[in-house]
Amino acid sequence: MRDKNPAAPTPPMGFNTWDCYGAAVNEAQLLANAAYMRDHLKEYGWRYVVCDIQWYEPTADGYAYHSFTDLCMDGYSRLIPAPNRFPSAADGRGFAPIAEQIHSMGLKFGIHIMRGIPRQAVHRNTPTVTPGVTARTIAQDYSVCPWNTDMYGVDHRAYGAQEYYDSLFALYASWGVDFVKVDDIANTEFQPQNPYSAAKEIEMIRAAIDRCPREMVLSLSPGPAPIEHAFHLKTHADMWRMSGDFWDRSDALDNMFRLCEKWYTHVGHGCWPDCDMLPLGTLQLTERDPVYRARKTRFTENEQRTVINLWCMFRSPLMIGGELTLLDGFTLSLLTNRDLIAIDQHSSGNRPLVSDGKKAVWTCTDGEGREVFAFFNLLHTPQDLSFDFGDAPVVLEDLWSKEKIPLADPAFQLRLDARESRVFRIMHK
Repeated sequence: MRDKNPAAPTPPMGFNTWDCYGAAVNEAQLLANAAYMRDHLKEYGWRYVVCDIQWYEPTADGYAYHSFTDLCMDGYSRLIPAPNRFPSAADGRGFAPIAEQIHSMGLKFGIHIMRGIPRQAVHRNTPTVTPGVTARTIAQDYSVCPWNTDMYGVDHRAYGAQEYYDSLFALYASWGVDFVKVDDIANTEFQPQNPYSAAKEIEMIRAAIDRCPREMVLSLSPGPAPIEHAFHLKTHADMWRMSGDFWDRSDALDNMFRLCEKWYTHVGHGCWPDCDMLPLGTLQLTERDPVYRARKTRFTENEQRTVINLWCMFRSPLMIGGELTLLDGFTLSLLTNRDLIAIDQHSSGNRPLVSDGKKAVWTCTDGEGREVFAFFNLLHTPQDLSFDFGDAPVVLEDLWSKEKIPLADPAFQLRLDARESRVFRIMHK
């Protein structure tokens, strides 16, 4: 088994199309976001441009899937980009031209896939790359996703099953894919009678990546991933979701604190429990309901900063969900704080010190050996927090305002507004 960890030595940082386009992103939109990343975010460490679900569906137009619709597929039962949405993919070129353009920008390219083999291929009994083996031969027709009709699971016991996955990732490697988000594979909530039932498919996918000629990051979705299977996840994946889709709701943010407290001991080189995308900026551009279409995030400014602070103190992967070309100055400032990004990428010893549902305190050591403390008010009203640094004098640096605060008394008193958080680095004692 090839060492997977060099593919993601630090938490991957990038942009994913789901929060702003659902299943409907097209080539022009994808490349426009890549160009924005190149011009405004690459210097801060943002690298991945990830095309989310159903790029193979010609009629995709938003967040509602078209059940049992025709999908674009090659002669070996493998899904390929819909050329009406991705014109450069015509004539068998796949995503190679798009990946080449994104690579020329100094960025990396990723795609979303559903686990398994297309139901369309099974129903038509089309060939796979293995002579004599058809889609129907390797499918588990009782293994289905409850929220999308595109795929059946693959039976790991069937002759030709591993070879099918090998052929998928060989194809992706030929396109120049650097990151694969595999969906309907890490969660337990949809299959309570058979939790983590896709473990064998995770192993087949890991083996296929190991055999292909290109290094790829493997991201597993959705959540909640079962913490009792943390060792299996860390062995086979680079990142995995701790929750279902994270949207801009206060209760979802509160729940993420609880999940981070459960998973923080499993964070490390090449193994990144994932808090999910950052639903910041302008979202849901393809939403049919005009009430929600092209809306701004519902998080307050304090909550938006809290999202960045928690994700970075936990060392989650960072995937922007909002449309990059529509970022306003405040949102851009959230994504370009070099100090917080450095904590996400290079800190150690990240852990919670205080957590009682009303407030939280996290700490870590930054890449230069300095202690960092993050204070979170989880209430919707102002709150006073106190913390004893245990030694004085101390000089704190606020990592957002850059203000330096000398403390003669180690008993630190802090007033936080509703849902506010602040991050301080100890400069010296």
